[in-house]
Amino acid sequence: MWTIGDMTVRKLVEKGATWPGQVLLPDAAPEVLLAHEHLRPDFVSEDGRIFISFHSFLVEVGDRRIVVDTCAGNDKPRERPFGHLSTDYLERMTAAGFGPDDVDTVICTHLHVDHVGWNTRLVDGKWVPTFPRARYVFVRQECEHWAANEAENTGGGVIYEDSVQPVIDAGLADLVEPGTEVAPGVTLELTAGHTPGHCAVRLRSGGEEAVITGDLIHHPVQVEHPDWPCGADWDAAQGSATRKGFVAEHGEGGTLVLGTHFAGSSAGRVVAAGEGWRWSPVG
Repeated sequence: MWTIGDMTVRKLVEKGATWPGQVLLPDAAPEVLLAHEHLRPDFVSEDGRIFISFHSFLVEVGDRRIVVDTCAGNDKPRERPFGHLSTDYLERMTAAGFGPDDVDTVICTHLHVDHVGWNTRLVDGKWVPTFPRARYVFVRQECEHWAANEAENTGGGVIYEDSVQPVIDAGLADLVEPGTEVAPGVTLELTAGHTPGHCAVRLRSGGEEAVITGDLIHHPVQVEHPDWPCGADWDAAQGSATRKGFVAEHGEGGTLVLGTHFAGSSAGRVVAAGEGWRWSPVG
């Protein structure tokens, strides 16, 4: 758990994975990853594979309970590794005080398969909103893009149809613009490239700051190589430019960075390393 002023943030892991780096980052060949010795053992394996975590961040501010990104979800008809999962994610969320009726806000940084899954759950053969008392916050541009381009979404299946549209049909969706303050001190910041309307989530309280990356950055090696695209980037050039700006902005700053797919503690800071930057994890 981390504290940012009066806020608390917890990580809730759905699952972890160990992948060949080039499955996610085309430039991350094993020999290149192994040259980054400081990334072992938390982020790179001894044989040059990458560790990836799929998790949500649970944010408490005042009496507000906010879930940022909802992973892949159970029972969804998807391609591997996200298809037909059966995890105890929701039970562990409930144990943390974020049960389905406790959550008042769900934020999706973007609408890829592993960020919207628990928006809905299967009940009597029908996809229904998991958090019936929550407002689900979607960036309008992101929603409009995937509603029109469902077939291009990653992960297979009908992601928008089963994990976004039921929320809209239930009247629980708020379509907002980047820059919106969703809750006191919780603001969406446009970080487009991975998807058209991708947003990071800025947290500010008591003079302290943190930022939840979403898929702006997938792995700590991209702090050192912000030009490395993800194979699933909608606009690789824009994504690289956005990462470069993000890393430069946060280099040597006090902002806590919470990586949405970072393994280990998933939290850290951007620090100087020679003429560039590197990831420095914190507990």
